[in-house]
Amino acid sequence: MDPWPEGVGREVHDALDSTNAEALRRAAAGAAGPLWILARTQTAARGRRGRSWASPAGAFAATLLMRPDGPPAAAALRSFVAALGLSDALAAATGRPDAFAVKWPNDVLLHGRKLAGILLETGGPAGGPLTLAIGIGVNLARAPDPEALEPEATAPASLAGAFGGAPDPEAFLDLLAPATARWEARLRADGFAPVRAAWLARAARLGAPLRARLPGREIEGVFETIDETGALVLATPGGRATLAAAEIHFPDETPAHAARD
Repeated sequence: MDPWPEGVGREVHDALDSTNAEALRRAAAGAAGPLWILARTQTAARGRRGRSWASPAGAFAATLLMRPDGPPAAAALRSFVAALGLSDALAAATGRPDAFAVKWPNDVLLHGRKLAGILLETGGPAGGPLTLAIGIGVNLARAPDPEALEPEATAPASLAGAFGGAPDPEAFLDLLAPATARWEARLRADGFAPVRAAWLARAARLGAPLRARLPGREIEGVFETIDETGALVLATPGGRATLAAAEIHFPDETPAHAARD
């Protein structure tokens, strides 16, 4: 196991409303990080677009509070840093890197089912420098009840369900923090290009058809790549489409409400 990254703080709480909410409170008070905040229980966990996030007992819930380099637009690249660090930590925990794939823009899949999600939010004192909260949730001990998820959500998975066991949240943080720090150092030293290449090498359904849902419309196309900003690039009958944000669905994926194992 790699050592805890130098200069990075660590807090473990029995319960919080949300690790991201706690990180943003710290940012508003002037905290810059880097600091990992882990909660054994979350009472008001949330996901993208303000949705609730299921956080069953034994789940991993933590947020990295940090001050990113570069302009505010560059902060979004930390989603890819977090995904690579997370997939590295999962590979270290299981010895099975082949079991995991990253799904644009913010998920990690286990055998095609949703295992983990990433939520980026920005904060900081008014008029002060930007700080970033990178929230990560992982189904370690068990998956959430599919009935508690949205009808079209990807079927969930858990690490213990797939491998017969899983590390506890604090032990998993010991794997995740150094893995994330390595990719953050790579981004700062070499830019987005090597991060982008590594992410594409682990991407789910690269070269396959998918459906992108945007407000009021859908786009179907072949997943071609991500560009130098992290935007999704689709090859469609009408030409290339570049999407900075969208909900992504695979045509043949199992919806959560159809999953019963």
